[in-house]
Amino acid sequence: MDWSHFVPLMILATLAGGGPPSPLVHTYSIVARDSATGEMGVAVQSHYFSVGPVVPWAEAGVGAIATQSLVLVDYGPNGLDLMRQGLTARQALDSLVRADPHNEGRQVAMVDARGGIAAYTGPKCIPAAGHHTGAQYSVQANLMENDRVWPAMAEAYEKAEGDLAERMLQALEAAEKAGGDIRGRQSAAILIVKARSSGKPWADRVMDLRVEDHPDPLKELRRLVKLRRAYEFEDRGDTFIAEKKPEEAMKAYEEAMRLAPENQELRFWAAVSMYTNGREAEALKLFRSVFAREKRWVELIPRLAGVGLFPDDPKKIDEVRRQRPRSRLERD
Repeated sequence: MDWSHFVPLMILATLAGGGPPSPLVHTYSIVARDSATGEMGVAVQSHYFSVGPVVPWAEAGVGAIATQSLVLVDYGPNGLDLMRQGLTARQALDSLVRADPHNEGRQVAMVDARGGIAAYTGPKCIPAAGHHTGAQYSVQANLMENDRVWPAMAEAYEKAEGDLAERMLQALEAAEKAGGDIRGRQSAAILIVKARSSGKPWADRVMDLRVEDHPDPLKELRRLVKLRRAYEFEDRGDTFIAEKKPEEAMKAYEEAMRLAPENQELRFWAAVSMYTNGREAEALKLFRSVFAREKRWVELIPRLAGVGLFPDDPKKIDEVRRQRPRSRLERD
């Protein structure tokens, strides 16, 4: 069935109207839907500066898209718009490809909110180029070192365990191990959204991380994902504190600090939350640890007290500030 009549006239005009040259975003990527949670996402690496704003597109309750090669960015927002109107990933992609007079150099993959998958690799994508679709995922690549890259991604994703972010990261790492982009590497990104829309797009992003320019972008992206998880545990700890669940809060804070032991800010705010909720002894140990590494946090205590985020009690403020390392004169 010809679905091109579903494409809004404005989209058709944009696709057919020429315009500026397409960015040369040669890359490898994965789009996927988690069958357990319904979350959808895109992960990508490229030898291209700041790939994040160009290739990955996703919207909660709608779908996820990767648009690359001789990229027409319009495939991202326009594809989401068509799926939002009720088209499947296959119908949306077919419509846009048919409406694109220069589709020979495009490479696009889509997944919809029901897990439907569609992918297209134009005949003029620079080899090695190709894609592989599986159960609720698609991997695609162009300008690769060899044609083993996207099969390696598919195999890694299918064997991987963990949440959607972890499995997509393993797919990217498999691509790099198989040869990756023939030009090398430069930037990477991961974008994951929830299964259902809350009506607040900013609240529906599970993960939205970018590495703009780095000698080892996948390693850096994995570091950022780990740090993102640490902050999520920190937030979870604060929620448990507010719910009067101190034991659960401590476990969440401990996990946050385990994931990011070098991050003193996580320790500091965990200590503030514990101290202001009746866990003073445990909080003081954390304050002492933070101040021993970074003294700058000491002077934040009275500032927090001044705006109601810490007890406005001189004795309590002094008790915390005294956890800082003492100078030799103070010890004497």
